Amino acid sequence: MRFADPRTDFAFKKIFGNENAKEVLISFLNAVLALDKDYAIVDVTLLNPYEAPKIKYMRDSFLDVKCRDVRGVTFIVEMQVAYVAGFEKRIIYNASKAYSNQLQKGDAYPKLNQVISINILDFVLFDDFEHYLSCHRVREKITGNNYLDEIRYYFIELPKFKKTEEELETYIEKWVYFIKHAADLETIPEKLDEPVFHKAFDQANRANMTTKELEAYDNSVTVMLDERGRIEGAFEMGEKSGVKSGLRQAARAMKQDGAEPAVIAKWTRLTLEEIEKL
Repeated sequence: MRFADPRTDFAFKKIFGNENAKEVLISFLNAVLALDKDYAIVDVTLLNPYEAPKIKYMRDSFLDVKCRDVRGVTFIVEMQVAYVAGFEKRIIYNASKAYSNQLQKGDAYPKLNQVISINILDFVLFDDFEHYLSCHRVREKITGNNYLDEIRYYFIELPKFKKTEEELETYIEKWVYFIKHAADLETIPEKLDEPVFHKAFDQANRANMTTKELEAYDNSVTVMLDERGRIEGAFEMGEKSGVKSGLRQAARAMKQDGAEPAVIAKWTRLTLEEIEKL
């Protein structure tokens, strides 16, 4: 079997935004939020369900999955393959817009419900910690208590997830492994041999796609590769303009201050060999 890459816009929407496979999205949400038993999400209403014939792929477009559970909580789930300028602000803007748009003219503020933004990143956004799943909430500075929890942000940084199939234990680990590795698999791994993952693999199975879906998927792969190439190309151009020289100067200063080579490499993106030669 050949599976579509869940990191592409098309496949992500087809797998997690499908009316006929809502249990996949529900399982993923419960895994990210660590909800079980009495607190688990049992049903959602998709606000922008997957519709293959209507999906058009343009160079600067992106797709996300939006849903609302029975409590009225809105979830925004987005896949981002490369960092772009203003990314963090866009995340905040989209969540804030989803929060404020709940009110119709004349509605009172108490009708507003929580919005949870879940962002799956194929790059590292937060360099200063190693855990791949992070939750960001507003907390009072002295007590550390959370009083304003109307908008909450979760980030899954795929490059930080290093576990092998044999090491998978929790559902969140299994889902992150699926998102990161499905395109490289030919069979369903033993650790993912469960009905909800079978459903996800069915949606990702290229043999089950129509001609239009395959065309849309191939286009989304091209968009993903182009986006990565654009970012990498911009970085290379920056190097030619002197950025690399600036990084070397910064690394040299850090080295003189006694910083460890691994720390210097982390912040400057220079190799250990380059740092040693400074």
